[in-house]
Amino acid sequence: MVKYMRNEPKCQDWAKAAKAKCEGLRVSYKNTHETASCLKGMSTARAKRFLKNVIRCREIVPFRRHTGGIGRHSQCKGTGCAQGRWPKKSCYFLLDMVRNVEQNARAKGLKKQQLYLSHIAVQRARQGKRRTYRAHGRINPFNSHPCHVEMFVEERGEKVPKSQSKTSFKKNPTINSDLDKKTRRDDRHAKRVMRIFDY
Repeated sequence: MVKYMRNEPKCQDWAKAAKAKCEGLRVSYKNTHETASCLKGMSTARAKRFLKNVIRCREIVPFRRHTGGIGRHSQCKGTGCAQGRWPKKSCYFLLDMVRNVEQNARAKGLKKQQLYLSHIAVQRARQGKRRTYRAHGRINPFNSHPCHVEMFVEERGEKVPKSQSKTSFKKNPTINSDLDKKTRRDDRHAKRVMRIFDY
């Protein structure tokens, strides 16, 4: 029995959240990890559209952690890295999971249009042991690398209008360095490219 990594949703209220989990999926851990990291923060509708686009090779999954031997593609422009792939099998499994967690949320009475993926985690499962036969009577391991996947969806909170009253506090101009500005700019650019907050 695999436990959930996270006990509580970000909103701290299970009445506004739902979860789903799969154990021992027979699909590559590395491909699934990179694909799942793209989905975090997306609405469920956008996540399903993204996965279908990856299956059709219209969008790409940028590989940021497991980059050994991954080719560079021009479709990665704007994602913040040059390497990427179209992991079809991982997308099929994750697409089923997004649909499953969406149905779990629907059974709880949550609004489908306001759901977004607040948490998604991929962990290594126990390897499937096999062996392959090599030259000169040698034997090498030929293992599979399955994974456990879990995800939470939550309803987005209602937007609060900006206050019209002015504060008496002033920002310290020395705190905001150029590095912070660059980091914020890169984050905004990445979100715009991946359309994370697309409803």
